[in-house]
Amino acid sequence: MQGTVDGFGYGLVTPVVAFLMACLGAALGLRCTLRSLRARGGARAGWLSLGATSMGSGVWTMHFVAMLGFTVEETPVGYDRTLTFAGLGVAVVMVGIGIFIVGYQGATRMALVTGGTITGLGVASMHYLGMAGVLFAGRFAYDTLTVSLSVVIAVVAATTALWAAVSVHGFLASLGASVVMAVAVSGMHYTGMAALHVQLDPAALPVAGDEPASLLLPMLVGPGCFLLLAGVVVLVDPLVVTGGGLPSGTDHRYGPGPYGGRQASAIPVQRRRTPCETASQGGYRQSRDH
Repeated sequence: MQGTVDGFGYGLVTPVVAFLMACLGAALGLRCTLRSLRARGGARAGWLSLGATSMGSGVWTMHFVAMLGFTVEETPVGYDRTLTFAGLGVAVVMVGIGIFIVGYQGATRMALVTGGTITGLGVASMHYLGMAGVLFAGRFAYDTLTVSLSVVIAVVAATTALWAAVSVHGFLASLGASVVMAVAVSGMHYTGMAALHVQLDPAALPVAGDEPASLLLPMLVGPGCFLLLAGVVVLVDPLVVTGGGLPSGTDHRYGPGPYGGRQASAIPVQRRRTPCETASQGGYRQSRDH
């Protein structure tokens, strides 16, 4: 028996709030990654960890807020707490791997492809792991082509975000990149939701799990407070606020170096002398010979 799915039980409230959370997480993640390029040692690892946790928390929170509007008309829906919060761990860890690769290797093609693929697969894994935690009297069936499209969207979005993290230095430009990332993540989520079909099972046992409202409070208190704290840390750093990125003469495309990129040569370039300077110097040498 086919179930009737409604993904917008609260109208536009859940999509808008979900988008804002994804935008906040992406903005913090990108700015922290950019700030890490000016740090060394443990400080760099700290900024990258903060960026990974911010972006992972933002993506997971976006998914969960959007799922608050998900209902199946013929059956109540619950959530398995373990699988729901396991998705948060997957998102943070896999996003972290991608961010660390780019943070230490620079914006080389290989680093961006590898880091973007891992990060995108992490976002997609978080989504479908979260869907596995949805409890109802039936099961989900997925359209393979649409699922593949959602994964491609996640990988492309993640790669673009990592490129922007080390290439876009202005505050407004970074804000724009965060909006693009949030649009892509939201698009990946709703593309994945469009891939599912609900198969009801009247003989299934009653739903046992947490209702969406019971998961709302810990979701807001946990990742929400963390994103707020991360925002404070980012805002009090003047280099992040002003869009300060790589030092002058640094090319982030060639690998880490002390600032995440290859430093320009410190040897001064000799200036070509003008004819007057050459003649003057020649006359000075002749006077010394006499």
